[in-house]
Amino acid sequence: MNGSLVSNTVDIKLKRGPAGLGFNIVGGVDQQYVVNDCGIYVSKIKEDGAAALDGRLQEGDRILAINGVKLEDQTHKAAVDLFRTAGEDVELLVLKKSPHHTNGPAESQAEQAPPVPYLGLLAALTAAAAIFAFIYMRNTGRPF
Repeated sequence: MNGSLVSNTVDIKLKRGPAGLGFNIVGGVDQQYVVNDCGIYVSKIKEDGAAALDGRLQEGDRILAINGVKLEDQTHKAAVDLFRTAGEDVELLVLKKSPHHTNGPAESQAEQAPPVPYLGLLAALTAAAAIFAFIYMRNTGRPF
């Protein structure tokens, strides 16, 4: 792993509660959640579950290993089976979701520039409207 991945990894120890570990997963080699990525990701944290009470595991985090068993190249079913048979005390190695997906203060979100694809679409629509207006005026013989 490169340095940026290592710095974003955390070990999380959870104690299985009455409702299990308290989160759902998606992904695997047979059910890719992210294009060209076979990882296992947290899709939902269940309220009042072990993960929610701990607070460190978040939706969008990638689970790299469970009790030392790497989840790389696992099918979704194999990963689910590992979670089900992991025992009462479970240790997860987690790659935290990238910072641009985290929630920040509202003012920092409001100051962000619009994404480039949005600006490109706006420019293309403006250009198309200008071309149609030019063709319409040219065909009707009306001066600009």
